[in-house]
Amino acid sequence: MTDDWREPCLSAVRENFEMTVRSSKSVVTFIHPFRISGYPDELPEGEYVVVVEEELLQGLSFEAYRRTGTYLAVEGRGRRADISEMRQITQKALEAALDRDQTLAAKASRRAKSFPV
Repeated sequence: MTDDWREPCLSAVRENFEMTVRSSKSVVTFIHPFRISGYPDELPEGEYVVVVEEELLQGLSFEAYRRTGTYLAVEGRGRRADISEMRQITQKALEAALDRDQTLAAKASRRAKSFPV
């Protein structure tokens, strides 16, 4: 008996999954080291990839998606430089970390202007 029947089934599953789930990537930049709520370690400044996953809401007369996950790609450092991980975060925690970073940048900018070189 062959396993030829499996491919059509897998194709149907793939099509259903692709139609109901989508993901998007963006890049955020931190000017200062930062922390994300729920993780104990401080992360260095730099660019980070953010992946957002959403699922299609079924049964509506229009297309709408609901966020199911937000992930921050974190590259390893030092001896673990070859390791990267996708840390699940909330949109609220990400926005709070970015707001703190912008506040620190604004304070540094004001200090620099008050002490001209």
